[in-house]
Amino acid sequence: MFLTETQRSLIERVINKIETGRPEGDYGKVSIYSDGPHGMRQITYGRAQTTEYSNLRKLVKMYVSAGGLYSAELAQYADRIGSESLTRNNSFKGLLRKAGRKDAIMKKIQDQFFEQYYFMPAMVWADDHGLTKALSALVIYDSFIHSGQIFWFLRQRFAANPPSSGGTEEEWVHEYLKARHNWLKNHRIKILRKTIYRTSGLLAQIEKNNWDLSRLPIKMNGTDVYPNR
Repeated sequence: MFLTETQRSLIERVINKIETGRPEGDYGKVSIYSDGPHGMRQITYGRAQTTEYSNLRKLVKMYVSAGGLYSAELAQYADRIGSESLTRNNSFKGLLRKAGRKDAIMKKIQDQFFEQYYFMPAMVWADDHGLTKALSALVIYDSFIHSGQIFWFLRQRFAANPPSSGGTEEEWVHEYLKARHNWLKNHRIKILRKTIYRTSGLLAQIEKNNWDLSRLPIKMNGTDVYPNR
């Protein structure tokens, strides 16, 4: 998957808008949703929102190791994340907010973290399945950020094949995105039903035939998103 700097910037800013409401991202954003294991409440945190029962522990440990302004204070929580609920721990949540908004080291670590644990795995998946277009990269990255993967059960809901299996890229991405949209729209967890703004925004780009993401701006959830200038 080859992306220009402009395409890469635009993809990141669209994801930031989806996750934190701001194209530049909110590194200190702490939210709590009932979308953890078995519907448990969990903290979601950072520029592209990693979760308490997914990779938040890895992010905090990376920051602690980097020696940030709040590393010593956050160190006491590092091994507790994901092992016990911290949604009511105001001290922990406050430290996350301060680190994300006041410490340049946390911002740098988050950039590295989201690249390592979400963007690169998404691009490896895209490469393995023969996807080459910038809009495809955005669709796959969004799935990895939101769900951690491309769910096989969603792929079984439509007949199209990816290019690696002899199919057409545009058809496969479109059919996958429609299947994902319908799954979210009818999800048993009500909070996830509200996230169809992300798939709606991406489907709109397919309707515009904006496969190289050159038609600007990208409208996402009511905001016009441009690459960094």
